[in-house]
Order: sequence, then C-alpha cells, then structure tokens
Amino acid sequence: MKDNKLKIMREILILLSCSIFFISCATKDEIVYFENVKSLEGKENLLNYEPIIEPNDVLSVRVSSSSINEEIVKPFQMRNENQQGNSGGGNQSASLSGYLVSPDGTIQFPVLGEIKVKGLTRTQIQEKLESEIKAYVNDPIVDVRLMNFSVTVLGEVNSPGRVQISDGRVSMPELIAMVGDISYDGKRENITIIREKNGVKSVGTIDMTETDLFYSPYFYLKQNDIVYVEPSYRAIKSAGFFTSYQGIISLGTTIISLYLLINSL
Repeated sequence: MKDNKLKIMREILILLSCSIFFISCATKDEIVYFENVKSLEGKENLLNYEPIIEPNDVLSVRVSSSSINEEIVKPFQMRNENQQGNSGGGNQSASLSGYLVSPDGTIQFPVLGEIKVKGLTRTQIQEKLESEIKAYVNDPIVDVRLMNFSVTVLGEVNSPGRVQISDGRVSMPELIAMVGDISYDGKRENITIIREKNGVKSVGTIDMTETDLFYSPYFYLKQNDIVYVEPSYRAIKSAGFFTSYQGIISLGTTIISLYLLINSL
C-alpha cells in the first residue's frame, strides 16, 4: 500500500514538473528570425521607400552651388547660415533648426516664398527647389533632410523608448537592432505598428520570423510610428504565477496537500 502511495506521489510530481517545463520553454519558431531566409536568395528588392512629408514635419534644406562662388546662393540659405548675429532680413519663419511644415503643407523659403511640400518625398522637394532656384542660379545643389523622423518602441525589447532616425529611413530589422533586440520574452511573430496618415490611424503587424516581412508595407517605418512588441504567452503566464511569491506558495501548498491526501488513503 505504501509503495502504491509513493508511486502515485512520484507520478504527480513528474506531471507537475513536466507542466512547468513546457510552460516555460519556447519553440524554435518563436525565437529564430527569418526562418526561411534562403528563399530570398536572388530576389529583387520590391520596395523603394522614401518618407512622405506631412504637416508639422521639420525639414533641413541646404543650398549650395557647383560654382566656385558660393556667394550667389546665400540669398537661398537660412538666416542663421548666411546672417549670423544679424537680426534683420532672411527667412523669419524658418527656425534655427529647420523649416517647419505648416498645417496647410507649406514652408516659407527665402526668395521663393511659399513652397508646397506636403505629400512630396525628400527627392521630389529637392528637384522642385532646384528647378525654381535655377531661375536665379545656373547650377544649384539642394540637399533636403527630414529632421524630426522618430519612432516610439514599446514592450518586450531591451531598450524601449523614442528612437531618433538621422537619415529619415529605417526598416524593422534596423529598428530592432537599435533598441537592443527583442527580449527573450517578446513575441516576434506578431509585432504591432500603429501608424497615422492624414489624421487617420491604421494598424499593421509584422512577423519577424518570416521573410514575408521584406515585402510588407510596414517593413519601412514612417515618422511617428508606434511599434509594440507584446509579451509571449510564456511571459504572461510567468508574470502571473511563477515570478510572484504567492504563486510559489500556492504551488508548494498544492504539493503538500496532495501528499497529505495520499497518505490519508
């Protein structure tokens, strides 16, 4: 009889141990990035992305010339570039850091006046400005940068927060690297991206374990996107039970109760 009790007790403990093991373990599919990465070999990049300029964006616009005489482009440069310490003249609406896109999608540019930039890419704005400046300068060179490009990353990553992007373009794999990778408890196959366009929110998802992400409209991130990496089921279960002292006490109480119950048989 005693041997039967010990056998039953041993089986219960083994069952509990196995349950804890399977709850705490993750499969390879949940951890590995780009599992079928070999399928990308030889395929062309179908994405050609540049961020679209919207109201409240801040643009850096630098005008130079291929001519030796740089004086000819000074009227098209920002006040802090060509009139340091001079309080008069220049573009009064341009801040020291860049040109703020107004609610109607325009910037006030020196000499040229109001320029419509909403809905254009950085390259399109460069071409537009060069075309208009050519009425005054033969060989203008315009460089446009988006200065306020940032993405907010929340959830199960090693360094969550707001990430400033210097060159105005970042992909999901690059962003994940910037925040120190997804933590062990992060859900890689269902990353949420919250995006706003023309005042309307949209929500998309990215699966970092599959190569389909390279063809997703959310592969390249847009300024002010919010990226959320949710915890895995394993992490949720762990946070709710095994990491709390109440859970440990409850587990211990259950084992003791089972032991006493078997001994009373």
